[in-house]
Amino acid sequence: MSAEHGTEIDERSEERSRGGIRRRGFLKAAAAATAAGALDPRTLVAAPARIPPSLGAAGLREPQQAAQEDVIPLGNGEPPALQFQAYPGGTGALLEKYWRAGMNPFEKTSIEVEPWEGPVPSTEEEIAFLPVHRLSALVRERRVSPTELFDIYMERMKRYDPVLLCAVTILEDRGREEAEQAEAEIRAGEWRGPLHGIPYGVKDLFSTAGARTTWGSAAFQTQMIDEDAEVVRRLHAAGAVLIAKLATGEFARGDRWYRGRTLNPWNLAWGSSGSSAGPGSATAAGCVAFSIGTETRGSIVSPSRRNGLSALRPTFGRVSRYGGMVLSWSMDKTGPMCRTIEDCALVFNEIHGADEKDPASITTPFRFERNPDLGALSIGYTEDAPHSFVEKLQDLGARPQLMRELPSQSASALGAESSSAFDFHVAPDGELPPVPEGLSEAEERDFTRFRRGREGLAMDYVHAQRRRHIVMKRMAEAMEGFDMFATGSGEVGLTNETGHPAAVVQYGFGPLGPEGEEAEQPLTTTLIGDLFADDRILSVAHAFQAATDWHTRHPALD
Repeated sequence: MSAEHGTEIDERSEERSRGGIRRRGFLKAAAAATAAGALDPRTLVAAPARIPPSLGAAGLREPQQAAQEDVIPLGNGEPPALQFQAYPGGTGALLEKYWRAGMNPFEKTSIEVEPWEGPVPSTEEEIAFLPVHRLSALVRERRVSPTELFDIYMERMKRYDPVLLCAVTILEDRGREEAEQAEAEIRAGEWRGPLHGIPYGVKDLFSTAGARTTWGSAAFQTQMIDEDAEVVRRLHAAGAVLIAKLATGEFARGDRWYRGRTLNPWNLAWGSSGSSAGPGSATAAGCVAFSIGTETRGSIVSPSRRNGLSALRPTFGRVSRYGGMVLSWSMDKTGPMCRTIEDCALVFNEIHGADEKDPASITTPFRFERNPDLGALSIGYTEDAPHSFVEKLQDLGARPQLMRELPSQSASALGAESSSAFDFHVAPDGELPPVPEGLSEAEERDFTRFRRGREGLAMDYVHAQRRRHIVMKRMAEAMEGFDMFATGSGEVGLTNETGHPAAVVQYGFGPLGPEGEEAEQPLTTTLIGDLFADDRILSVAHAFQAATDWHTRHPALD
């Protein structure tokens, strides 16, 4: 290298350094002014950096051609202009496909609640463990009131949360107010539908007016985001009663958060799994009638399996994520965690559909069937699927076939997206602080979690997304002719990359857990559906539950 060339590089480095210092200084000033209410971030502009004339010949803009750059401060939630679409051909082609098939993609169908038969359960515990569709029948027929349900679940939440650590904030005042409103409406003959007056909890990644939204982190344990997330708004419109913000592993990982570890009510020596740990634990313990969780790479499926629940991880884009903490704009999903599959259908029917505030969201048909013709559906299974589950489907009229080989998942681009989502927290002044010395391996892993995305090139991220699309097309080929398939592993890595829906369903009862910590509890398997076939996997799983009773068991907490 010539001396002249080396000097030129040094000058460029110095210039970039001075520019970076100026930009960081500006961002600090802008952030301070914005916090003080003196500036509108949409109007902030930075002076263009001086580009050495020698770089203009290399294709960069000359200084006089450089436009002013908007500097818009970013938090966690602002979506990128590019949006992931689960259908490989794009959502436009998907909607046209529905239209050509004579289907209205925006059709909204109701799910009728079957009447209550027989006497009302005599104990509060029996009522607490009733599925939503049975509670709904009791409420509609005014045999149990919303305020009575509220009192039952609130008492259980207060009793068991100190042991399970399943709740971040118990919303007693809000819950009572919503229960009283529901009761008055039902007395006046204004029944809103199956969720009217039913107490539930939401994962503490979602904002709720008047309550903290901590994301499971001590750094955000006083954070107030004073609006309801879209999923909370839709459940409120359906008449559901919110009684608790439920625990999540810190920043949506695992079952440990700043108060400790959320526990499994089937075995208190065992964690609830994560990151929807609180929804899993609270629903299994009968502290709520149902709950709302999120999944990026297993966080609905895993705690539902760990706690013996029924659950739906919807096709990507079917439920708005607005108001929820972002981990990945192209992978985050919101879904119901319940004690029965029919409950999942009732909840999903109220929360699914497009939302302008979540540009990745989409509306597609949802038609849940209580008595599907299993012989008319093409159901596959992988070699690790539970034999008893597959055989029962066959007894019910299905004709299960061994599934084709599934594609290998591509390298995930999750790190880049999550690092971008949390850059405001990791590098608030635009510069990364050094890693502290003396950290344990686990502490260093946590500290560097949202820093790794800065290490890759933009081209690496684009390449990863291109390969991901190839995997999506290969998955479509593997699914050709299949409506769904049963799997023992859950295939959470692959199907979270491709956006396919998954239903968790109980199929047996027996010991489960780490060696030496096994507990008797429901065993679960996973049904993976074709894209946007959420209704079909729920219908099949419900047909299985209608012929079995594994889902009716619950832990004996006392």
